[in-house]
Amino acid sequence: MKKIGILLLIIASTLQTFSQNKKQIAEDLKAVMAKYEAIGASFAVLKGNKIVYHNELGFKDRENNIPLSKKDIFRIASISKSFTTTSLLQLVEAGKISLDDDISSLVGFPIRNPNFPDRKITLQMLLSHRSSLNDSNGYTTLDVLDSVKTPTWANSFNKYAPGEGYMYCNLNYNLAGTILERISGERFDRYVQNHILKPLKLYGGYWVDGLDSSRFVHLYAFDAKNHQLELSPDAYAPRRQEIANYRMGYSTPILSPTGGMKISAIDLARYMGMHMNYGTFKNKKIISEESSQKMQTILTPESSYGMAMEHSTTFIPGIDMTGHTGVAYGLFSAMFFNPKEKYGFVVITNGLDDSKGKDKFLSECMQILYKAYVNSH
Repeated sequence: MKKIGILLLIIASTLQTFSQNKKQIAEDLKAVMAKYEAIGASFAVLKGNKIVYHNELGFKDRENNIPLSKKDIFRIASISKSFTTTSLLQLVEAGKISLDDDISSLVGFPIRNPNFPDRKITLQMLLSHRSSLNDSNGYTTLDVLDSVKTPTWANSFNKYAPGEGYMYCNLNYNLAGTILERISGERFDRYVQNHILKPLKLYGGYWVDGLDSSRFVHLYAFDAKNHQLELSPDAYAPRRQEIANYRMGYSTPILSPTGGMKISAIDLARYMGMHMNYGTFKNKKIISEESSQKMQTILTPESSYGMAMEHSTTFIPGIDMTGHTGVAYGLFSAMFFNPKEKYGFVVITNGLDDSKGKDKFLSECMQILYKAYVNSH
């Protein structure tokens, strides 16, 4: 009986220490949020295959004083690109397409840099931002590449040859999503639902009306002139008229393969775990280890970019992390992991004073979580 009593005391003491530590982490994160005037933020830490920490601080809806909860979902912006690439690599593995394919044949109309008309643009070039395309004409419709509908179509191409330079470009990924749709025969959002989200038992998606709108986190963009955060109502625009007139294999940018995924921080962390474990999470294989490695392999040394994944040593100074960031409508998001040591972080805020440095905010939050859960000894 004496031994049992001692054991219970040890357990109680451990739980109390754990509770105190978690409270201190929350206070440290709140201090960073206050420093950057963040309205709300969600955090998740994955270690091994377990969510060892998650928290939601601040407001989901500032106007109505509604706090964030773990079930709330954000439009995560450019982290969405990794879902598009993962989906396309499934088709590559199935032998339906190749990373070396000419995107003209995949999209169904000619796409050539007018400065280099004999040089094909490959799927891998799209996914690694080495296509020579740019966003100067916009990227929310493929009409920007149509010489009849857009007289300035040639401005969508840079002066260097495909494969010989890097420029981050959202049009690349709206084209990539179009290719996924054309080759798979499934509407883009439904393909991602059926082949990534459902197998991993995650809640989220690209189609606004396919989701519970009560779970959407309001996003707030910083107005530098007036030094205030203003609601971004277009963040979850349903675009119902465009969807009603949807044209498979061309209207895909409406769903924004480049940035339109809506998901919670916790579910994004679970998805991150699949990439951290090279394509498999909790015995559910989404892509092969080879495909996952390809996404994470740097193709452009000057940018440390692979295919919808980049490397960074700045979020946790001196530690090589793999992942992606997102910026849209006032939201700032980050998903970064260390595949060798098997840990990763998700940090998402729905609005802050970005004149103080959005990457600094994300980095300071990650460093707090790294110190608490990875480098605590």
